[in-house]
Amino acid sequence: MKAIARIVERITHGMHLLGGFFLIAMMVITLFDVFTRGLFTMTNGAVDWTILGGIEMVKYSLLFTVLFILPHSVSRSQVIVDLFTERLSSKAKNALEAVYIFCFGLMGVGMSYGFYHLVEEAEMSYETTQDLLIPLSYFYAVACFATAMLAVSAVVYTSRLLLCGKVES
Repeated sequence: MKAIARIVERITHGMHLLGGFFLIAMMVITLFDVFTRGLFTMTNGAVDWTILGGIEMVKYSLLFTVLFILPHSVSRSQVIVDLFTERLSSKAKNALEAVYIFCFGLMGVGMSYGFYHLVEEAEMSYETTQDLLIPLSYFYAVACFATAMLAVSAVVYTSRLLLCGKVES
């Protein structure tokens, strides 16, 4: 079990770092797009360095930022309100947390199932992004993988909680 947990931890950590890259890329694209649009306006269209597809790049960077950071963060950033759990035993607290994290896994399964079907639909209809003309099936496939990893990460953490007790990250 520890070996599987370690492998999932490494994969999700790599995804977490990649999500950070997408966040930085999103900020840089936004800043550059605002700068070039301002330059275009100030020069009355003489200097046109505007980014084709900038809005799409920011949109999909945001999608990948959220989906790549979730699998690694699901076991680390849950807020526990002691007001409701202070009188529970540590075993009951672990069980309650396991149920909560397992629900994240179910959410990941549902999202992954939805993205899987979107991949098929996008491939059959040859659907592309509006400006950059990139096939949407690529984006949906990456999102399907990321949400599947959310489900796997949540199930592994839930099983560790139930079998080993409180797990330190």
